[in-house]
Amino acid sequence: MPRQARLDVPGALHHIMVRGINKTDIFEDDQDRSLFLERLGLNVGEGKSAIYAWVLMTNHVHILFRSGKDGISGVMRKLLTWYAQYYNRRHKRTGHLFENRYKSILCDEDNYLLALVRYIHLNPIRAGIVKTIAELERYPWSGHRTIVGKAKHNWMDTDGVLTQFGSVRRKAINEYRKFVQEGVTQGRVKELTGGGLIRSQGGWSQVLAMRRRGQTDDFDARILGGGEFVNQILKETEDRHLCQLKHKRSGKTLQKIIEEECRRIGINPLELRGGGKRREVSSTRATIAKRGRDELGLSAAAIARQVGVSTSAITKAIERI
Repeated sequence: MPRQARLDVPGALHHIMVRGINKTDIFEDDQDRSLFLERLGLNVGEGKSAIYAWVLMTNHVHILFRSGKDGISGVMRKLLTWYAQYYNRRHKRTGHLFENRYKSILCDEDNYLLALVRYIHLNPIRAGIVKTIAELERYPWSGHRTIVGKAKHNWMDTDGVLTQFGSVRRKAINEYRKFVQEGVTQGRVKELTGGGLIRSQGGWSQVLAMRRRGQTDDFDARILGGGEFVNQILKETEDRHLCQLKHKRSGKTLQKIIEEECRRIGINPLELRGGGKRREVSSTRATIAKRGRDELGLSAAAIARQVGVSTSAITKAIERI
């Protein structure tokens, strides 16, 4: 069965999991971890996104991520491509570093934000890397330390977490600490690492109880949330897809968009495709790229092939708009 398309809804909460290919290590030492975080912060800032929780393990990474208006794909693609090239160059290796697709579960923020923050930050305790919450607050490769004020990462939205525990920062930190401590005895919570009916209902026993009551609920393996939330997300995704389909059925192509925009601004399409860098040409190219993505659902690579610049230039042009 083919894999379902990733749900990349702008402004939504995503639990992202990145793993080394065949479970191999993706960090050799603290330099690797530090540079990964540095690049993560840079890409998050460029994508106008927010991170609420993260942890770097030896062979995998968890990130709790609210996407910006352009979704998660651009941020993650730039981060993982850069890091894989850096890692292979530094450690003199070749080939893929990560599994082909990072896992992304779109989450119901109202019901799962705090549970996911706690679950992600407790990974080092579950793995036996540290043994207590006090040790976790000294552990540099988890966002928990940042939330309690022992480290600083400007790209992490600590206020988005602490305001859930109160308006006075010191009291909110203490309440957050208690909340995390209460999760230590939970162990692995399978429903928090993916979507689907069993996970969204809190386990198989809850699903059985629903069936005994004759209840049903919609679900999707890409979504962590109840039926109403699932329907809301799928409706929003479908509306965007139908908008793109409408443009395609009307015969709209990127070539026609290029012609329209060049005619409107009064520039020669040959100059655009030739990589011209005049302000008017660059601005027109950015508008064409955005329309190609929004109206036709084209990738940055597909657009780049027709407008004379690199894929990264197209991504940056859309971000500027």
